[in-house]
Amino acid sequence: MNKLTIPEPYSAGIFLTYQCTNTCKHCMYACSPRWDADWLPVEDAEIVLSHLAAAMRGKYPLPGRIGVNEGVHFSGGEPFLNFDLLLQLTRIADRLEIPSMFVETNGFWCRDDATTREKLLALRRAGLDGILISANPFILEQVPFERTERAVRISREVFAGGNVIVYQRLFLDQFRQLGLRGTLSFEDYVGALEQAGHGLQYVELFANGRVPYKLARLYQRRPAHHFFGASCRRELIRDWHVHVDNYCNFVPGYCGGLSLGDARALDAMREGIDLDQRPVLRALLTDLEALYDLGRRFGYQPRAGYISKCHLCIDVRRHLARNDDFERASAVHELKPRAFYEHLED
Repeated sequence: MNKLTIPEPYSAGIFLTYQCTNTCKHCMYACSPRWDADWLPVEDAEIVLSHLAAAMRGKYPLPGRIGVNEGVHFSGGEPFLNFDLLLQLTRIADRLEIPSMFVETNGFWCRDDATTREKLLALRRAGLDGILISANPFILEQVPFERTERAVRISREVFAGGNVIVYQRLFLDQFRQLGLRGTLSFEDYVGALEQAGHGLQYVELFANGRVPYKLARLYQRRPAHHFFGASCRRELIRDWHVHVDNYCNFVPGYCGGLSLGDARALDAMREGIDLDQRPVLRALLTDLEALYDLGRRFGYQPRAGYISKCHLCIDVRRHLARNDDFERASAVHELKPRAFYEHLED
């Protein structure tokens, strides 16, 4: 196996930046205010969106109807930190006839009704089909709940036809029932609220990104060899919900810090990715034990236990990304952006 062939993307998320107003404990992409903004260049975005438009053309029976794994969504980081760029990219995507286009936000910017409505109307006029608003105990730590409610209420006025997704609706309803205002720490949510025990099980946590470093106490740990024999092939070659970050890295699935290549050259990537130059990707396609052995060759020290195969993967990758010998030995740098690994424990 010398080449990996990836399918045409069915849906994608576009990062405007990794910078965010929040440092959420569950963030798969280690976003935080400490990142440099490094906004996605407009000319690069147009190339990527053109590729995606061609890939998605004719595949959607209901263009304009949004879904978490449909069309293109603008994300990050927090895309509303640069509203002018978000508006410009929305216009470009509309001109390219991208189907099912929405934006994902934590709602920090919804400080008053007038400004919230003004921005949402501007995006709708530019061609945006809808919006996804995050609502969960981790967002609640840093975004006052009244802003989340305002984002939901006014979005439903602006985007008709069910094109407002609250992710996750269960928590929006729970926070309303509790009469919450302002912010609330995760520890207080878990420890002080009787209802929390009935809701926490429904938080959709992916045990990668920041979760293994901030929320490992919620999981049982297992030794590395427990995950040997498992590969990540399915996650790496899926066509739905891939991501392109602001450095134009093609990020498979939810695998933050791993780049399959330059998304501006998507057509060339689809002809085959050379695995001879990508030892991390080759190992992940084969067996987690191969990645573990690769890490050990470059001085990786195993932990006492891991909460998932993603934890083992990201911990080894984190070591390799910081290892100068591995970087010098690598013809192609797969572990990008390197800053991702530096912000996992923000």
